[in-house]
Amino acid sequence: MRNITRLGAALVGATLCLSSQALSVHAQSGPGDAALVGELVAFHGSKTIVSVMTTHCYETTGLDPAYKQAAEDWYLRNIGFLDLADRVVARLGGAAPQEQQAVETYAGEQIMSAYNQTADKNAFCREFLAKVEAGGFDIDKQLPGPLKQAQEIASQ
Repeated sequence: MRNITRLGAALVGATLCLSSQALSVHAQSGPGDAALVGELVAFHGSKTIVSVMTTHCYETTGLDPAYKQAAEDWYLRNIGFLDLADRVVARLGGAAPQEQQAVETYAGEQIMSAYNQTADKNAFCREFLAKVEAGGFDIDKQLPGPLKQAQEIASQ
């Protein structure tokens, strides 16, 4: 489980770094807004990580329905955060679709790279499943600062 915990933190950090560097805010806004837009787009990187790995593990572990259920449960717990992020990004000037795609692609590549580098793929999948089920990849746990900022902006 320790590998997955470190992986989650590393992936979120890497996704935030990529999104902050890659994103350009389209409206006239300050550098703080551009950084927040990057962090909010990273919410979709978390979604990609969960989606890619639960699908891959589902397919490689004999079609264990627990993986599909975990992905569905994650989505239900996090859809409000994803919608909030999209609304705040639009309010701050938006991000180009290719920028969100870049974050999603990077996140997917990183999780698959971690999976491919592990010796015990079944253990990796089980650990990943346990972390998803426990809420360890939930946006409010992975990205609480940007989430709080988005909530504050949305309430104004």
